[in-house]
Amino acid sequence: MKAEIIAVGTEILLGQINNTNTTFLAQELAGLGIEVYYQSVVGDNPRRLEEVLRLADQRSDLIVLCGGLGPTDDDLTKQVTAKHVGQELVADERGYQNLLAFFEKRERPMTENNRLQALVFKDGESLQNSTGLAVGIFYQSESGKSYLLLPGPPNELEPMFFNEAIPLLQRHFQSDERLISRVLRFYGIGESELVTKLADLIKQQTNPTLASYAKPNEVTLRLTVSTLDEGQGKQKLDQMEKVILERVGDYFYGYGENNSLAQVVVDLLKRKQKTVSAAESLTAGSFQATLGSISGVSEVYSGGFVTYSETTKLQFLKLDSEMLKKYGTVSKECAEAMALQARKLAGSDFALSFTGVAGPDSLEGHKAGTVWIGLATEDGVESHLYHFARDRNYIRNSAVMTGLDLLRRKLIK
Repeated sequence: MKAEIIAVGTEILLGQINNTNTTFLAQELAGLGIEVYYQSVVGDNPRRLEEVLRLADQRSDLIVLCGGLGPTDDDLTKQVTAKHVGQELVADERGYQNLLAFFEKRERPMTENNRLQALVFKDGESLQNSTGLAVGIFYQSESGKSYLLLPGPPNELEPMFFNEAIPLLQRHFQSDERLISRVLRFYGIGESELVTKLADLIKQQTNPTLASYAKPNEVTLRLTVSTLDEGQGKQKLDQMEKVILERVGDYFYGYGENNSLAQVVVDLLKRKQKTVSAAESLTAGSFQATLGSISGVSEVYSGGFVTYSETTKLQFLKLDSEMLKKYGTVSKECAEAMALQARKLAGSDFALSFTGVAGPDSLEGHKAGTVWIGLATEDGVESHLYHFARDRNYIRNSAVMTGLDLLRRKLIK
């Protein structure tokens, strides 16, 4: 089956937002055994969208459109596609009730244009939106062409695709052969080094296949097998995974497309019934904010310290002023003292500290990217020196990810 993805939105053409939806959809469709042959981006213009749809009809079996399902004047995907396939738009009752409930809960009147978000094709199937208001649509024409319309915001599109679209596509495009995928996540190794260590596996791959994806500060590997028997397919994935981890297992931290290093660390802390705190300087609370983004983190994290200046290090953490005067804030001694005091004052099992130079200027004679991370435990304290590159935010994010990985490694020992 040939599939095509059409991203709709002038803001994408102008470079105002990144088109992450197309990447996501291409990967997920491939996991379902649906090959994407073409990708297009078109602005919020009905004539140009119609032209793209006519071209897609000539070359693709499944046409996936994302974006343009909202209530504003430039949200025209649903209306243009309905006219293209000769479908009447009717209200989806469940979607309409969700709209009413949304505005009632907020005690705000619903404007008439919001009703557009609940319209679907008369002969199509509706896809409910668990995180937004715009209802998705699946429609198959008499000519055999299939159309899947999804909302533009990734936080709406991705849950809709996983919860609604995947079961629907599997039902409509049944095959004896199944594709089973497994995603391995790695931190501390770059994509180029990873693929170099696995070069022979990648070059010789047939079934299963292996694909790497570089993400901010980490790399994922997607293993995919085509099989008639689920048990045999999983066995093949197990065999390939074993070979991979024998080579690069030291960098492996977890499974799944929607997983994260922070999630893995929080899960480990919960499992071992341990708690963590932190004292942050150059990261300015980013480490603790990352922990706080994980649901249920309150079981293992009660708070910490942000001490961006020397003054707050003295006031909040009660560090020794003579030590700071002698060694400076960008030092092994400062990092270790920060970690020890954070653990003591917060009463936690573990405490991490972050101090260094985010840049762009140097500090205390140290160049941008110089970072000390301390880790205090019941057995004492350790510290590690890093030299990160690139811009200020990348340096800060690298420090956060490295701190998470230090804690993960300590927890699994």
